[in-house]
Amino acid sequence: MSVPSCYKKETKPAKFCPGCGHSIVLKMLGQAIDELGIQKDAVFSIDIGCSLLAWDFYDVDTVQTHHGRTTPVAVGIKRGNPKSVVIAYTGDGGAYAIGLQSLLHSALRQENVTVITVNNTLYAMTGGQAAPTTMPHEVTDSTPNGDFTLESPLMGPELVSQIGNGDLYIARGSVSNPMTLKKYIKKAITHQMEGKGFSFVEALSICPTNWKTDAKGSFEFLKTMEEVYKLGEINRDGTS
Repeated sequence: MSVPSCYKKETKPAKFCPGCGHSIVLKMLGQAIDELGIQKDAVFSIDIGCSLLAWDFYDVDTVQTHHGRTTPVAVGIKRGNPKSVVIAYTGDGGAYAIGLQSLLHSALRQENVTVITVNNTLYAMTGGQAAPTTMPHEVTDSTPNGDFTLESPLMGPELVSQIGNGDLYIARGSVSNPMTLKKYIKKAITHQMEGKGFSFVEALSICPTNWKTDAKGSFEFLKTMEEVYKLGEINRDGTS
């Protein structure tokens, strides 16, 4: 895959852990920005957490926010400059824990922004603790015996689909199929560009460092995630 032209030109060492899925998501986003021709209009809003490591990837206007405030900052930028194409980029903690209120109310108000959330089932940057997306009986650093006993993790796209108003675009993709993930990202951004309101894409991702897996084990675990988190575009009734 070619390097997106919206990437900054200087060579830099990778900032993510080896094998991290964020790099795949970000490359798909970069290609989407190129293919849609929105580099000059794009504003990239990023959260604290692993997502903050993307603060200087793109040659686009970028703002780093306080944890969980990425979506409302994106909304403020869009309201201040409606011609901009604003993309909020968060982890599952920033979207579904500290940032859940802002995410839901932005969808409820039908704010014309795009949110991309990377879901790797745990809090990665702080050491791999259980998160709202942790699956039942999943082993994490804070549940070493697999005693995370929620019947179901928080299903972000399905929740947003039922809370939000108007013509939403909501989808869940995976780094196991980057081209489909890019298709969803492009459709979400196009939804915003056409003034149709709130759009949201969740990207299932791998975290070898905190999962303590090799490449094969990481994608085997991702396959388990895909059985819990159904892939596809999400309808207003939460079905895909």
